Amino acid sequence: MNRIAIYPGSFDPPTRGHEDLIRRALTMVDRLIVAVAINPSKEPLFTVEQRLAMLAEVTDHDPRIEYASFHGLLADFARERDATIVVRGLRAVSDFEYEFQMAMMNRKLHGSLETVFLVPAVDLTYLSSSLVRTAARFGGNLDGLVHPSVAAALATRYGR
Repeated sequence: MNRIAIYPGSFDPPTRGHEDLIRRALTMVDRLIVAVAINPSKEPLFTVEQRLAMLAEVTDHDPRIEYASFHGLLADFARERDATIVVRGLRAVSDFEYEFQMAMMNRKLHGSLETVFLVPAVDLTYLSSSLVRTAARFGGNLDGLVHPSVAAALATRYGR
């Protein structure tokens, strides 16, 4: 059986928390699609292409990973890619209610789509892309928060 999972997100930018979840998801599936969700109501810091390139870089271009983007419903994207698993991270209890609702809606729209919730490593539970952007904007030390190539892209973006 070929288990295909999707790990969707904005990844703006990818963090060490995202990397952690990607590595652990790969232990459970045969192929992982790391998918940048295009949300027209958000103004991202990096383009979709830049985020996909960063994701490939931080995961060492692992051949088990496909890097893609999508707009519209995750359930439709999963169906198009023959994926039956969605990987989502839960950093705090407050994430659960929203993620649970999304999981149930995805299951309603795509009956064989299961959601697997992963808890990040303890030292990464506080980490989010928005916190990283804020730290980078004000020149904070990003060691341990993002891959060095992502830190370099943030420094360039913020003119440092």
